[in-house]
Amino acid sequence: MELKLNKPICFFDLETTGIDIGKDRIVEISIFKVFPNGNKESKTWLVNPTIPIPPQTTAVHGITDEKVANEPTFAELAPHIHNMIKDSDLGGFNSDRFDIPLLAEELLRAGVDFDMKNKVSVDVQTIFHKMEERTLSAAFKFYCGKSLDNAHSAEADTMATYEILKAQLDRYPELENDMKSLSEFTTRKKIADFAGMIAFDKDDEEIFTFGKHKGAKVEKVLEAEPGYFSWIQNADFPLYTKKVLTGIKLRKLNTK
Repeated sequence: MELKLNKPICFFDLETTGIDIGKDRIVEISIFKVFPNGNKESKTWLVNPTIPIPPQTTAVHGITDEKVANEPTFAELAPHIHNMIKDSDLGGFNSDRFDIPLLAEELLRAGVDFDMKNKVSVDVQTIFHKMEERTLSAAFKFYCGKSLDNAHSAEADTMATYEILKAQLDRYPELENDMKSLSEFTTRKKIADFAGMIAFDKDDEEIFTFGKHKGAKVEKVLEAEPGYFSWIQNADFPLYTKKVLTGIKLRKLNTK
């Protein structure tokens, strides 16, 4: 089954220096773009993360400091990456919880004003876990009947993710072949930022999910304790979380 698309979708995968969204960096990114007319475009870049790659991480994906020493930094690649994804929805495997948040941090760090306002995301891992509870290699074997060679290679994982989603649509007739519907199906909880530090309550208003104001409405906290905004902006929080918080503050000011 081919995907029914109203706009392009970019399947992508990252190899990184670690799993800390706020601190770790990308060392490889692969993007596979599918257009509504069926055309496809693929790009893979090695990236100099500008920080050391821990040996335990190299053991997973095989990318060493030496391998990326002469590669471009993410800041140098950011305009090309953003140009490829800016008109597209996003798809990946565990992408809602890891790849999209980390990509957003890298883009914002590079000065690209990235957000998800006009795009949806489809996390193929969530479909898989809701239906079968397996890993990426097992998903590829289960849905596509193939062994995943070169696992933890960004390009191999990206192509496998694309093939798995098409096979999932063939297998589960209850899944609608529509990116908005698939995005809603793969959303675990309704959050305002990628890190899940600001979520929506039953009234669809933003609340903090951490710290002394956990469960409190963001607007009320910012009004009662203005210094809390400054503390978050100056502390080690994800850049996208800071951006969302700034947007809420500006929205409140504009309604006064």
